[in-house]
Amino acid sequence: MIKRFIIAFILLVLVCGGIVGFNLFRDNAMQQFFATMKPPAATVSTMIVKPTEWTPGVEAIGTVSAVRGVDLTVETAGIVKDILFHANQKVEANAGLLQLDDAAERADLDATKAQAALDQTALTRALELQKRDVGSESTLDSARAAALASASRVNRLQAVLEQKLLTAPFSGTIGIPRIDLGQYLSPGTSVATLQDLETMRADFSVPEQQLPLLKIGQTLRLGIGNGELPFAGTIRGIDPKINPTSRMVTVRAEVANPEGKLTPGQFVQVRVELPEENNVLTVPQTALTSSLYGDFVYVVRPAKPAAANGAAPAAAEPEEKPATDPAAEASAAKPEEKPAAAPAEPTAEEQKPQLVLAQVFVKPGRRNAGLVEILDGIAPGDEVVTAGQNRLSNGMSVAVDNTIDPTKPANQQAAQK
Repeated sequence: MIKRFIIAFILLVLVCGGIVGFNLFRDNAMQQFFATMKPPAATVSTMIVKPTEWTPGVEAIGTVSAVRGVDLTVETAGIVKDILFHANQKVEANAGLLQLDDAAERADLDATKAQAALDQTALTRALELQKRDVGSESTLDSARAAALASASRVNRLQAVLEQKLLTAPFSGTIGIPRIDLGQYLSPGTSVATLQDLETMRADFSVPEQQLPLLKIGQTLRLGIGNGELPFAGTIRGIDPKINPTSRMVTVRAEVANPEGKLTPGQFVQVRVELPEENNVLTVPQTALTSSLYGDFVYVVRPAKPAAANGAAPAAAEPEEKPATDPAAEASAAKPEEKPAAAPAEPTAEEQKPQLVLAQVFVKPGRRNAGLVEILDGIAPGDEVVTAGQNRLSNGMSVAVDNTIDPTKPANQQAAQK
């Protein structure tokens, strides 16, 4: 009985020991595996920094308006008799646009013209009598005054009659009618808007620090908010007073608009072009990362040889023994004579130098067209990461893939492929 118990106890100890030993071996193996395992290299997109030409500029937001634009109104009261235009019609200067009822004014004008003709006849008769020395001076003066008064009343009624017809003060495009036939209009009632769309002006404001960079006659570019600036213009006026509240100064530019793509009241992006500069270091704005400690970029550099070939010093130790141990020299030479022991040729992936990241703090400058100027921190020839910074860290291994350019829209890259 005791013998069986001892055998069972021994078997139990062996089984438990085997389980414990296996667990220890497994944990040790896993620990060594994860300790020696290298994380896979992160794939990034890069560019080589090199001096480029830089066109600085002053950027602002502006509003477009017509050089000649007005809301047309009537000068006198009346009932709308005829509307002589339609929406978006191009009209010439002095073209009739709106006719008010003028029957009463025409009747008054005809009566006044008749009275003026009668007064003129009386004046002529008085002059003839004066020449014959049979008329008095007072009669002649009264006739002359009556004729002048009648002529003045004719001119006044003619002016009132002309006010019943609304005409275009200049050539342009007229808007939607705001009145209807038969409607009674009082003086000052708005009829429609008239805009000359051939030439536009853009009003925008810039900070007072940038005021010395601007001057009359300077060229600029305008766009309607899609990132492109297809319109060219010229600065025509700079306000001599700076707004003391906003510390901004108002600038006005003129822009040709032959195709009518700009509309009065439209929002535009403005860029005043400054003289071109050379040898400026720039990187895409996607390459620059901002943090609490400053702005930085990731620079791709080859790994140090000591890190890439850590076993080199150990392989050099056997070469120091031949001076004191000839037998070891013979035994060390034998493996070299065996062709089978020759090291295998490295693959294409192994021949590529290992690349690591270096976090470099930089001093950014001006920005333009998706690029940012770097004043300090990098040098020409540096390879800067342009995409994928959100999962990178200093000293991390990376693989470069420049098939995708983050500085260009995705649809343009797809079209190029």
